Order: sequence, then C-alpha cells, then structure tokens
Amino acid sequence: MTFPPFFALAPQLRVRDPLAAFLGASDDGVLDYRYEDVVRLAGHSCPTVAGAYLMLIAGLSYLYDEELPERGGIDVFMRGEPEQGTTGVMASVATLLTGAAAETGFGGVGPAKRFARRGLLQFGADIEGVIALRRRDTGAGVLLDIDTGAVPHAAEMAGVMPAAMGGVADAAGLESFGALWQDRVRRMLIDHAHDPKLVHLYDWLPDAAAASAA
Repeated sequence: MTFPPFFALAPQLRVRDPLAAFLGASDDGVLDYRYEDVVRLAGHSCPTVAGAYLMLIAGLSYLYDEELPERGGIDVFMRGEPEQGTTGVMASVATLLTGAAAETGFGGVGPAKRFARRGLLQFGADIEGVIALRRRDTGAGVLLDIDTGAVPHAAEMAGVMPAAMGGVADAAGLESFGALWQDRVRRMLIDHAHDPKLVHLYDWLPDAAAASAA
C-alpha cells in the first residue's frame, strides 16, 4: 500500500500502555501511533478522520503535558450517539489512541479486572464540545471541538465534486477529486495541525454525574 507522502509528516502520538507491557506486547509499554494507523482503521482519509486524530493528540497533550499519556487511563465522552453523523468514526479513532471502549472493550485481567477498557467510552454525553477526555487518575478534563470550515476545500473542488459524488465522473475527474480531497486533509494535518481556529480546546471540570458514570 502506498500512502500520500504527507501522511508521514503528520503529527505523531506516543503513549504508554500498561496492558501492552503486562502482556509483553511492548517491553516498556510504549506505543507510537501515526496518521497511517487511523487511516488503516477507518479505511479512508478524510477531514473527519484527520480532525479526530488532531483533536485527540491536542487533548492528550493538554492533559499530560510532558508525560506520556496513559492508554487505558482515560475516559472518553462523545456528545453524539453512535449512529449520529460521524460520531462512530471519531469514536473509533478515540478508541485506537486512548484504549477507551464502549461495551465491546477489553474486560480486564483477574478478579480485580485490571487494565479494563470496557465502558471507558460513553456516547450521548452532555458536553459542549464534540469530545471530552478525562484522566482517571487526576480527574483533569478537557473539551475538544473542531471547525473544519477553517480549512476549506480548494476552489477547484466545486467543479469535480458533484460528478464524483454522483458516480458519473470519468477517470480524470476521479483522479482530480481524490487529489483535491487529500489536499484538504494535508493542509489540516500539516499546515493547520496546531491552529486554534481548527481545533478548539477548553479546560473542563467534569460534573459529579459524569465522574460517577466513569
């Protein structure tokens, strides 16, 4: 598989996963995630996938500062329901990067259910942002939102998108569409990776209901 070259230039995320260390998957439990990984997970590259990736990296960096984020040590709250819009896609990215999962997640090891990930991701949360993250050790939280309109498609897209989306584009039209589509993703990941107009980040103090549900 050959990915566009800019994938390798996108921000990367390094985390520490105690479960990976416990089971010998990684000697030190350190795992590196790249944009290619979320593309393989989703099966495609789009503003939603790129935006979720950037939001998660920004949120984890905010919560952990110079520390390595602890995969499996984070609660994830999604504002939308699983079937609503692109919520499911974003939740999949969140699960990959944080370990937090809904009812299908890992149930834990032994009677104490150590390293459990099941139930750490919740849908339909009463939050202002698209995603909220909460450290399970300190309770610190962060709200994340995104405005993909801050990085619009190139003007040329208007001439090729209707035919491509309608299934009537020829080979040249499809090639142009794909190139323009990924150009927008490239600008998000490379030119605007740290742009506060794209990814909005807010300090968050989870209320008692959210904390107890976690």
